[in-house]
Amino acid sequence: MIIREEIPKEVGDVADILENAGFEAYLVGGCVRDLLLNRAPKDWDLTTNAKPEEIQALFPETYCNNDYGTVGVVNGETDDLRLKVVEVTPYRSESEYSDRRRPDKVEFGVSLEEDLKRRDFTINALAYRISDQKFVDLFDGEGDLRKKRLKTVGNPDERFGEDALRMMRAVRLSAELNFAIEAETMTSVAKNADLLSHISIERIRDEFLRVINSNNPMLGVAMLEKLGLLKHILPELRESIGCEQGGIHAYDVYEHLLRSLQAAADKNYSTEMRLAALLHDIAKPATRREGGKNKRYSFFGHEVVGARMTAKIMKRLKMPTEMANKVEMLVRWHMFFSDPDAITLSAVRRTIARVGEENMEDLLNLRVCDRVGTGRPKEQPFRFRKYKAMVDQARRDPVSVKMLKTDGDKIMVQTGEKPGKKLGYILHALLEEVLQDPARNTDEYLDGRVAELIKLDENSLKKLGEAGKERQLAEEEAAIKEIERSHKVG
Repeated sequence: MIIREEIPKEVGDVADILENAGFEAYLVGGCVRDLLLNRAPKDWDLTTNAKPEEIQALFPETYCNNDYGTVGVVNGETDDLRLKVVEVTPYRSESEYSDRRRPDKVEFGVSLEEDLKRRDFTINALAYRISDQKFVDLFDGEGDLRKKRLKTVGNPDERFGEDALRMMRAVRLSAELNFAIEAETMTSVAKNADLLSHISIERIRDEFLRVINSNNPMLGVAMLEKLGLLKHILPELRESIGCEQGGIHAYDVYEHLLRSLQAAADKNYSTEMRLAALLHDIAKPATRREGGKNKRYSFFGHEVVGARMTAKIMKRLKMPTEMANKVEMLVRWHMFFSDPDAITLSAVRRTIARVGEENMEDLLNLRVCDRVGTGRPKEQPFRFRKYKAMVDQARRDPVSVKMLKTDGDKIMVQTGEKPGKKLGYILHALLEEVLQDPARNTDEYLDGRVAELIKLDENSLKKLGEAGKERQLAEEEAAIKEIERSHKVG
């Protein structure tokens, strides 16, 4: 049941204006489906028997710049970005789809029934008239919602022949809604999978990313493979099917990658993280060799080869440059936290310098997804908590004379002192005072103290400097202990 209050006023107002002018107006498609599923609609679409020019004549600000007659009704008063433009599309019927992508001819002004017949799936062929709450369901879409089933409107071969991207949309909706694909529809996808080659890579990419960003991307990618669609999107991933790993891994590379992806989705990680989880071991089939240190197989350099493969995949799918660069970087360095013997504080600092401090959290989280994907039950053992503590240690500014708002060069200019031990003693003496009271770390205070300290002999300065070094070590040790305590590794 749909309640009027669930529909934004901005949408209802547009429908009212159309009806008051003598036209029909219905909510249609995904928004009706989502309302019946108690999901918040992402888009609000209205359909009407008015032609584009008739729609535009009713509203002060509109635009229409597509082949399907969709009119954007602009609402400048709302603060909700989703409702700044309400889209209204005339009823339409469509002719042949000779290119498997778009209709050869579009006619406006036909009946609602004719419009609903051209829709892809029964759950998207639902219409609702706001004014009197009239619900139109010609193909038992509501029944399919109850059964959690995806089924095409009419003959699936015809629907997929009209627009081959609908096959990917079936998989995407299955992953997003956790619906099963009806048997005849599924058989048709498998039969017509090669029609996807007629679709632009941009449209394929967009649907694929929606699969990746769904709650069930593991199911979605597995379904793409099962139905013969994956070879048109990510053929490199298919090479990992049956590629055994041995060692700690309970699964072959393919299932490991899918489980790593699902782990990223379960944590609601970003698109970049999900793609990196799916691709981090993409080069294992190409780099697998028999034998290795206490292992059945080795995959030496798979992270380097994988980064190159990832870059090519991102380019082929025309991913945004920033996204592509980040995914490539995560794949390249995903092995950093895999060898506990190689993890030193200096190594962590070098990695931060390479990948950027802002990416270290993602690199750690990718390692967690990688571990979950092995089939090991424990997600964050002691070693991982230790890694996080080391990253925090490497991130923080060390307690040192570099904290001071002065340096040796400035002191030499101020005092005329030559380079030597005396400068070091002065700096450490100043550090000791600043550690006692951070408010002293100002140009005015430090310049004044330098003028006084320079008068002392070297032995006196040495004692003050040693005291500064001792306090520095104590402060550093205390800070590290606090980090270790917070990560439960101390």
